[in-house]
Amino acid sequence: MDKNLKYIQKELMIKTSGQSMYEITDKINSWLIKEQINNGQLTIFIKHTSASLIIQENASQDVIEDIQDFFKRLVPENPSLYRHNIEGKDDMPAHIKSLLTQTSLTIPVNDNQMDLGTWQGIFLIEHRSGLMERKIKLTLVGK
Repeated sequence: MDKNLKYIQKELMIKTSGQSMYEITDKINSWLIKEQINNGQLTIFIKHTSASLIIQENASQDVIEDIQDFFKRLVPENPSLYRHNIEGKDDMPAHIKSLLTQTSLTIPVNDNQMDLGTWQGIFLIEHRSGLMERKIKLTLVGK
């Protein structure tokens, strides 16, 4: 194994206030800059089954609103459609939305930041209606 290779982990806590897309790109890049890894690979993992992660356009609020509207049409919050509703009408729909998206992302790191495209950002999608605190595990490997 390369002696110069570093393995670093961090857990971020993200507070959410209802169903929305929360951009977390800057929080992650701020941490990356402190870690001084010029080149490597970052894995971002959300430790929940009712929220998810995506890479998406971050230049237009319309994109975010259209995605949210799409999920509302695709997975309605109607308790009569689902068996599992222990935590309310958004419970099972949140799990379905999570399985349709992602719980982890792998992104290259160059010059101490994520090597994303011009209009790409990292988003936590909150699928629950209430106030939540979400745990995101960052794992960085590189030089």
